[in-house]
Amino acid sequence: MDKQHQSILITGCSSGIGQCVAVGLQARGYRVFATARQAADVAALQAIGLESLRLDLDDSASIQAAVAEVLVRTEGQLYALFNNGAYGQPGAVEDLSRAALRAQFETNVLGWQELTNLVIPVMRRQGFGRIIQNSSVLGLVAMPMRGAYVASKYAIEGLSDTLRLELHGSGVHISLIEPGPIRSRFRANAHRHYQRQIQAETSVHRDTYAAMERRLQAQGAPTPFTLPPEAVLQRVIQALESRCPRPRYYVTFPTYLFGYLRHLLPTRWLDALTRRIV
Repeated sequence: MDKQHQSILITGCSSGIGQCVAVGLQARGYRVFATARQAADVAALQAIGLESLRLDLDDSASIQAAVAEVLVRTEGQLYALFNNGAYGQPGAVEDLSRAALRAQFETNVLGWQELTNLVIPVMRRQGFGRIIQNSSVLGLVAMPMRGAYVASKYAIEGLSDTLRLELHGSGVHISLIEPGPIRSRFRANAHRHYQRQIQAETSVHRDTYAAMERRLQAQGAPTPFTLPPEAVLQRVIQALESRCPRPRYYVTFPTYLFGYLRHLLPTRWLDALTRRIV
């Protein structure tokens, strides 16, 4: 199938990785459906020449409507889905309310899986398809003050591994992209959710939170080994175009490092290393 007939649905395209991948794949010849939660972001995506729809991962009706509209436009076919829309909820696990955890999972896990479950029958019927999940180095190892996000990415890793087994022989391939630090608005969005959900002044972790706030608010000081979103785009292209796509694609040096160390080091040694990262 030539790329002009290969359609891909992408979530979380308002900025960063999602927008970069949408623009890059369209330039490569794919028919891209770039989605975003806010109507203003959908309009902005349309203004730069992308075919864009509203899709809110927290809203089942929105997910169903977006998939239905895409399938109308493609006459019932979809080559690929790139699940990307997500956010990080900072905070110590003991400071996370049930509501904060639920919100993290609604967006990062349950919305993704509902969307995925809607497109799997389409891909099974046509006998081919690619489902690409934008996970994280934090789907491989845990780090302090990131428990909600870590849990959501561990869940995506587990669901994706299980789906890969269940879809064997169907022509539908599942791949995980596992980036470390990527240049995006992720840090600013995380800071907003931190302010909304965490009562730092009453926490035993308040000193750690003070240091974390300085990091989240830092301007022009990216995390070491940060790469541009084009690094993820290259892995998505590989997952889309390889005859036999890999189950996992690492992006950035920290992912390679921790992917290796988690198999090499005893758990207590790995804990001692990751405790230093706040």
